[in-house]
Amino acid sequence: MQTASQSNRLKLRGRDREDFAVLSAVLQDALAPVRDMTFIAKEKRFAMVVNRFRWEARAPLEDLPDQPRPDIPEREGDARFEDAPLYERVHCGVTFDRVEGAYYTGFFRSESERILNLLAVVGDSKGVTLHFSDDAAVRLRGARVVCHLEDLGEPWPTRWRPSHEEAAEAPKESSAWRDMAEPETAETRSPETRTADSGAAETGTKDVDSEKK
Repeated sequence: MQTASQSNRLKLRGRDREDFAVLSAVLQDALAPVRDMTFIAKEKRFAMVVNRFRWEARAPLEDLPDQPRPDIPEREGDARFEDAPLYERVHCGVTFDRVEGAYYTGFFRSESERILNLLAVVGDSKGVTLHFSDDAAVRLRGARVVCHLEDLGEPWPTRWRPSHEEAAEAPKESSAWRDMAEPETAETRSPETRTADSGAAETGTKDVDSEKK
């Protein structure tokens, strides 16, 4: 695992199971928009931009007082402890190279506005699996997959610390895996998108028919 730090920005590279375990901890609870995921088959690269919670910069709860010290009088205009941001988030670019194939399940690529919550990054001898909440996952096939992670821009403050009891689980055996290299078809679109497309097609047909009349 190689790291570099500039202005508190994180930059990591991983290539084995131990490295992916570290990347998994860093990326836990990252928010990944579906529209910001792409697989470039010719370059054997999968890339995504996520909104990452900066676990490495979190304030340990045991180090924080429950309330301001009573022996210090509070003056008008002074910032209060409860107003101070405790945590940070940052945009982060994540790329996986040497990917022989990319597959997904539990979501549709047409759901461009959907945001997936990343739970874990798990590496094995045949590739890497990105586990998201709600049984969504991305499987990257390749025996020598390499990951590069780099923070983009400056972090911003947040008072919300991710907290959930959901653990990363392997996708169900009945899950339908779709190939990211294949163009989207009617079968790989969400029901909402198919309905909208159908409605648009019907409207278009009616317009054409009306013009003919």
